[in-house]
Amino acid sequence: MNNLTFGIIKPDAVRAGNQGKIVDRILAGGFKIRGMKLIHQTRKQAEGFYEVHRGKGFYDELTEFMSSGPCVVLALEKDDAVKAWRELMGATNPAEAAEGTLRKEFASSIGENAVHGSDSDENASIEIAYFFSKLELV
Repeated sequence: MNNLTFGIIKPDAVRAGNQGKIVDRILAGGFKIRGMKLIHQTRKQAEGFYEVHRGKGFYDELTEFMSSGPCVVLALEKDDAVKAWRELMGATNPAEAAEGTLRKEFASSIGENAVHGSDSDENASIEIAYFFSKLELV
């Protein structure tokens, strides 16, 4: 069990001006923000991040979307961080997400679902290292 996880406030949520509201919810959920920055990924960077999904039907649409505008990348700390962050995010499909979750409140579709989160401790470490150097984690 790791106490760090990785999150992204995706371009749809940033475009809608919801990044501050989402950060407030993260803090209210008991997370500490160890790293946070606003970035605008190139298509190549998005493809590298989502390499594990290359060849899947949604890959091109996903990497196009994730490079379509600024997003906020986050390194989050909390006991059992991966599980806690995934619970706060809610189901991938916002129509199926529980009330009170970020996706229920801020997402518009499966493809534009406001936030990303690591699905395992191992992937959290990989994803944090993709966007943050050790010096950037406070």
